[in-house]
Amino acid sequence: MRGGRPPSPAEVAAADWVEIVPMSPLKGDTAHEFTVAGVERRFTHVRLNIHPDGGVARLRVHGDVVPDPRLLTGLTIDLAALENGGRVVACSNGFYSAPDNMLFPGLARNQAEGWETARRREPGHEWAVVRLAAPGVIRLAEIDTSNLRYNAPGAVTLWGLDARRASLDDASAWRELLARTRVQPDGRHRFRLPGDREVTHVRVDIHPDGGLARLRLFGDLAPDGESLLTARWHELTN
Repeated sequence: MRGGRPPSPAEVAAADWVEIVPMSPLKGDTAHEFTVAGVERRFTHVRLNIHPDGGVARLRVHGDVVPDPRLLTGLTIDLAALENGGRVVACSNGFYSAPDNMLFPGLARNQAEGWETARRREPGHEWAVVRLAAPGVIRLAEIDTSNLRYNAPGAVTLWGLDARRASLDDASAWRELLARTRVQPDGRHRFRLPGDREVTHVRVDIHPDGGLARLRLFGDLAPDGESLLTARWHELTN
C-alpha cells in the first residue's frame, strides 16, 4: 500500500509473495502456532493456503506495526494507537481482558472490548505501560470509561518517561504528566497536558482498579521520532 492507497485485487494477485511459513501438517480441532523467523520486512497482506481443502476456525498473525511516516510526520497524532505503532509493554493486571484493547481503533462496544482488571484485594492500584509509536510530546489525553458502569476506576494518573535516557525500571525517572484526577463511570474525559517534555513511554495508573475502554494520547512526534520512523520504514519496506 503506497501513500495510503489500497492495492487493487489485480495488484494483490501479481504481488511478490514471500513464503513465511512452509507447508506444515495440522491436526483437527487444535490450535497451532508457527514462528516466523528470518524474514525482516514489512508486509501489508498475508495469503493462507490450505491443502487440499477444509477450513480454519481462526487465523491470527502477530507482529509489530510499521506505520508509514508520510502519514504521521508533521501532524498531531495518537501516539498510543496500535495502528500507529503503540503497544502496551507491561501491566499489573489483565484478568478479564488485555490492556492492548484500550489502544484499538474506534470506540469500545462493550466492556470486554477495553481493558478490564479484576477487583483489587490489597492496597495499591493497577497500571499499564504504553510504548509510544515513537518519541513525542503529548498534548492531550483522552481517558474513556465507556461501558464501565460498576467497575470504572475512581481516578487516573499519567506518568511519562524517556527510555532513550533512563530505564523503565528507574522509578525516579518517571515524570507526572497528569496528577491524580477523578473520572466518572461510562464517560469520555479529555485533559490538556503541559506538553513540555519528550517521552517514549507512558504509564497510566488507575485507582484502585477497574479498567479503561480507550486511552488516547494525542501529540507531536519529536525530531528523533520522525527520524526513527522513517529509518525503520525504509529498512523494512522493499
